Amino acid sequence: MRTNDEMDLEIKYALRFGEIAVKKGYISRYQLREALEEQVLNEPFQRLRPRKLIGEILLEQGWMTQKQIEIVLKVLASNKR
Repeated sequence: MRTNDEMDLEIKYALRFGEIAVKKGYISRYQLREALEEQVLNEPFQRLRPRKLIGEILLEQGWMTQKQIEIVLKVLASNKR
């Protein structure tokens, strides 16, 4: 079972991912909000992972490409150093 801290970290990461994607012009704030709502509503018992990743949702919706997701992930990784 996951802790509240782990869930808070997931949400924080999703927001950072989304904010970078918005700043780069890949998605709109509306699309980010829609994806975050879908992430929260995702039924954990239907999946192996508790929640879909925000990038996964944005890709499934056709709002971001795999290449755009990779760019955002690189930005996130470089900010953690």
